[in-house]
Amino acid sequence: MEKLKFEVQINAPAQAVWATMLDDATYREWTSAFSETGSFYEGDWNPGSEIRFLGPDGEGSVGGMIATVEEIRPHEFVSLRYLGQIVGGGEDRTSDAAKEFIGAHENYSFTEDGGVTRVEVELDSVDEWASMLNDTWPVALAKLKDLAEARA
Repeated sequence: MEKLKFEVQINAPAQAVWATMLDDATYREWTSAFSETGSFYEGDWNPGSEIRFLGPDGEGSVGGMIATVEEIRPHEFVSLRYLGQIVGGGEDRTSDAAKEFIGAHENYSFTEDGGVTRVEVELDSVDEWASMLNDTWPVALAKLKDLAEARA
């Protein structure tokens, strides 16, 4: 498991950045960096809730990840812990592939200073995904920046 870190400075208050990042419609926009054919979530952002991050898998079905919201402090911090994956539209919490990242975390921190919000993303990645994530997260955060600044 490799720890990856990304950050972006956004000229908008933390509340606006938070809403842009987590609201369904704008979530779909900024996460399009990860899947041109669409990315979305099912569930909610309440502590203890299970949430699924989904998108077309390229084989005519749905794929993605299953997580639990471990901690949430509105406009400041979100921590997710991975529980499994979605493969071919079905849950997988027991295969060797799923076990590789079960327990991995993805954390988002929001720090506002003078109307500028720094968003820091820290996540655990299996080695074979690290290169793709290193390429894609900066693109996704640039989209988030544009959306949040337009919304503020």
